[in-house]
Amino acid sequence: MSFVSDLRVVLEGRNFRRLFGTRLLSQFSDGIFQFAVGGYAFFSPERQANATQIAAGLAVLLLPYSVLGPFVGVFIDRWSRRQILVIAPMVRGVLLLLAAGLVAADAPTGVFYAAALGVLAVNRFFLSALGASLPHVVPSDRLMMANAVTPTSGTVATFVGAGAGFLLRLAFGSGSGGTAMLLVFSGVMFGLSALIARTMERALLGPAYDPGRPQAREAVRHVISGLVDGGRHVVHRRGAAAALGGMAVHRLLYGMSVAAVVMLYRYYFTSDPEVALRGIALVLATSGAGYFVAALITPWATERFRIETWIPAMLATCGILEFLLCATFHEWGFMAAGFVLGAAGQSVKICTDTVVQRDVDDAYLGRVFSLYDMLFNGMTVLGAVLAAALLPPNGKSYLALAVIAAGYLLGALAYRLVVPTTAPRAPAVAAE
Repeated sequence: MSFVSDLRVVLEGRNFRRLFGTRLLSQFSDGIFQFAVGGYAFFSPERQANATQIAAGLAVLLLPYSVLGPFVGVFIDRWSRRQILVIAPMVRGVLLLLAAGLVAADAPTGVFYAAALGVLAVNRFFLSALGASLPHVVPSDRLMMANAVTPTSGTVATFVGAGAGFLLRLAFGSGSGGTAMLLVFSGVMFGLSALIARTMERALLGPAYDPGRPQAREAVRHVISGLVDGGRHVVHRRGAAAALGGMAVHRLLYGMSVAAVVMLYRYYFTSDPEVALRGIALVLATSGAGYFVAALITPWATERFRIETWIPAMLATCGILEFLLCATFHEWGFMAAGFVLGAAGQSVKICTDTVVQRDVDDAYLGRVFSLYDMLFNGMTVLGAVLAAALLPPNGKSYLALAVIAAGYLLGALAYRLVVPTTAPRAPAVAAE
């Protein structure tokens, strides 16, 4: 079935519609928040961001998801998930008001980042509770459809939120006061998601009471050892390990690309922060379109080609087209490259999800996906750190472009050398 058809089917359930509405509104709010943080850190007229500061900003936006990810499940399997969806927006709203006050008062950047980290930590619990709640609001025979359409819809909502943040910044202004208003608006929108969550019964989303479940403190102690066990398990599943490696290569080089694009728009294409931000917004828009296209083409492609062929093909596509499109250092090339990285990179992720689910034993699946989550975000930050060492002050670097292109091509080659040539054909994947 198509994405639209799948969505229409699962939307027939009233409780799914409520949970889905909670997700869309919260991720829309998150897009506004992320745009506000990025605009404040990288494109504020009062600030001159360099590549190191860009890496620090990406670390603030992404590392809470990696560090907290493995531990979050311990608590969402013990606390009422419906209550998490109600209370988390209130906590986040308070933190956003605090962050807005810090920005308005021109507090040190480090203090603002600390508040932003708190906001993202709360959001990690919220998103995990959404995912764990899904099986409670759709019949088992529609769970695959629901898992296929909700992450893509949430990602699109985040991109739409970032676009709304751009328009609101035009209305509120580009200074500290405008950023503070964006943060307040994001908090209000996130709070509205709590009102939707309140319409669901408290016990609807679980978890079911289990007297034999270990206490949270004991469970936390077992998380780290569980991650080690998951790593050992996946190392012996060559197909899954290769797919995770391909995804990690993409995120490393994607992090380098993001840092390079921000520097170029900030200091090479223009010296006006507002013009630079508009250019970045266009790149984000093309990248978001690429994410959506990946959800449409990947199931089609994997019906016709092996996943083991499609993953290296997409990595090679990223490397070749990014270099060819960006080597001219014209803005149109970077917008086109944003679309390519969005479509091909998200296609790699969708395939990786499928391979991990196919090849990893069910008893280890949660731990392996925790490692997956840490790699996904941690490698992006590492890529930005590496870019800081390569990029000149204006961001224009043929060396950095060559390193990114070579990295993608070597990643594709390494995947083909590692993955078994006799691996069974994977089933067609669902859009992620």
